[in-house]
Amino acid sequence: MSDKRSLAAVKRTEDFGSAGSRRLLRSGRIPAVIYGKNEHLHITLDAHEFTNKMRHFSETALLKITVGKKKHECLMKSYQEDLIRTQIKHVDFYEVTRGQSLRTMVSITLVGNPAGTREGGVLEQVLYETEIECLPKDLPETLQVDVSALEVNQSMTLGEVAMPSGVKLLDDVHKTIASVKTIRVEVAADEEAGEEEVVETESEDEE
Repeated sequence: MSDKRSLAAVKRTEDFGSAGSRRLLRSGRIPAVIYGKNEHLHITLDAHEFTNKMRHFSETALLKITVGKKKHECLMKSYQEDLIRTQIKHVDFYEVTRGQSLRTMVSITLVGNPAGTREGGVLEQVLYETEIECLPKDLPETLQVDVSALEVNQSMTLGEVAMPSGVKLLDDVHKTIASVKTIRVEVAADEEAGEEEVVETESEDEE
């Protein structure tokens, strides 16, 4: 696992509550929780390390958090941020267990240049994430969908996407991921609507 996705943490055993959290933040530490299946572990993170590395994190990026001599494989589920101070206030992690399947949302990334765009069409992404189930070792950072074959006025659904090995789709296979639409039809429709408004205005003026 990349060092960019490894964090060193300290177990938090005292000074809980909002006042304790404020003291931690002032000292350069971020309060956090690792949610396990049987118990939760309260920890603190080095604020500088976390903010430098968090751009490499996503909902499907496996992280290694070292607490003492024990290592935890986790997914970052959420964090609280003070936008005014540009400061991370709290982080929640979900611990995964090797050999046990997990369910999570994964982002969808479109790859390729649709054939229809060379004929004046415009690619539109409709779905940006979907739910999957897999073992931690098979968890993809993103689901890449090749849209190269899409022609004008064609669309692609989840059911047409080949899932990576070991990954099971849990979402509706009929959901549209992306489509290629022609601009000319939309422009023509707008022009017709504009002409109708002009006709109505002229009729009102004559009255």
